Amino acid sequence: MPELPEVEVVRRGLARWASGRPVDDVTVLHPRAVRRHAAGPEDFAKTLRGTVLGEAHRRGKYLWLPVSDDLSLVAHLGMSGQFLIRPVDAPAETHLRVRFTFADDEGNDLRFVDQRTFGGLSLHDTVPGDPEQLPQPLAHIARDPIDPAFDDDAFHAALRRKRTTIKRALLDQSLISGVGNIYADEALWRSKLHYDRPTASLNRPRTAELLTHVREVMGAALAAGGTSFDSMYVNVNGESGYFDRSLDAYGREDEPCRRCGTPIRRRSWMNRSSYFCPHCQPVPRALS
Repeated sequence: MPELPEVEVVRRGLARWASGRPVDDVTVLHPRAVRRHAAGPEDFAKTLRGTVLGEAHRRGKYLWLPVSDDLSLVAHLGMSGQFLIRPVDAPAETHLRVRFTFADDEGNDLRFVDQRTFGGLSLHDTVPGDPEQLPQPLAHIARDPIDPAFDDDAFHAALRRKRTTIKRALLDQSLISGVGNIYADEALWRSKLHYDRPTASLNRPRTAELLTHVREVMGAALAAGGTSFDSMYVNVNGESGYFDRSLDAYGREDEPCRRCGTPIRRRSWMNRSSYFCPHCQPVPRALS
């Protein structure tokens, strides 16, 4: 599933190629792609016709573009969702779900392609008075660590109150958004923290160090265009990211740790996998 750096790459593409453009028509080719829009596909298309797509925003893994003062187009990529900018006369993609055409002369359209149809688009009212026109369904999602308004001290206090384990906390969207399995493993490897270490054991300097590594990992991934393990994740121009070539832990089972040489291990964890170095990231004493 795309994580924060991948979604941010897509947001930047939308900001460049879609924001500010007048919508001429919207065609919904698969109703599941707009299933979160309660009024249905016809209302979704009708409401968007004649609007202008506003500035592209992101909160965690969600994208949104305001289309009026009190309404926004919200997108979640799910497992395989893609926004693609294509020439208007380009053949339709096999898994094209929603197509936007524009009333300008730029000669391209915006397409939402989603093979597995776990992602989707919807229209939602915005939070009254919010300067970013945050859609109401996103109000409970915390800011992400690369957001300038992210509060490090508040995050540390929340960790101490939550009394959970550190990887669970990193994936908790009410505490910190946008961190998925890949970047959690990478940041924990850099921080020399085991994924099951209790959050209550982290002092403020240790939390600050962890956040620094989370930001470094995400910054590096952004610079590389994101992480692409297959053709599902691409940017709006159809290009894959290549941060997977720089991963230190995730996906490197039995390969030597780049710090100490010990083979990286993989453990099943919450229907996912956790990758770690057993020497650099020792199991907490209470669990050993």
